[in-house]
Amino acid sequence: MTQIAENTPAPALNITTDGGGHFDLSAHKGKKAVVYFYPKADTPGCTTEGLDFTALADQFAEANTVVIGISRDKVTKLDRFKSKHDLKIVLGSDEDGVVTEAWGVWILKKLYGREYMGIERATFLIDTNGQIARIWHNVKVKGHADEVLQAAQAL
Repeated sequence: MTQIAENTPAPALNITTDGGGHFDLSAHKGKKAVVYFYPKADTPGCTTEGLDFTALADQFAEANTVVIGISRDKVTKLDRFKSKHDLKIVLGSDEDGVVTEAWGVWILKKLYGREYMGIERATFLIDTNGQIARIWHNVKVKGHADEVLQAAQAL
């Protein structure tokens, strides 16, 4: 598994997004970026996280920061998720798992004694030079988007 560290270059990120779009991190040089990974669209924690980042979307924009949420869901599911909850952030589809593995968030998880592979809820803050400024692992959703915004504003 890839282990990513702070103060190192962010891995490449080139991904299909909701609405048939495309997101290439290298195209956003000169801006900060929040790349957050979540397990599954339209589940309670992931919905709350999306809504929290959406509520702060204007403040992230004012802080010269783009936000993208990434899961392994199909684009069609992301489109429904975004529409249903009126999300104002970009959602990336990593159906083939290349991005989640490159960013080190495809991990062994345990639930009720069962082991399975899944996405670690994690967030990466990338500075204007494409370096990882901050990493949050095993994110607890409550208050997380606010904490990331404060870090982006301080960067």
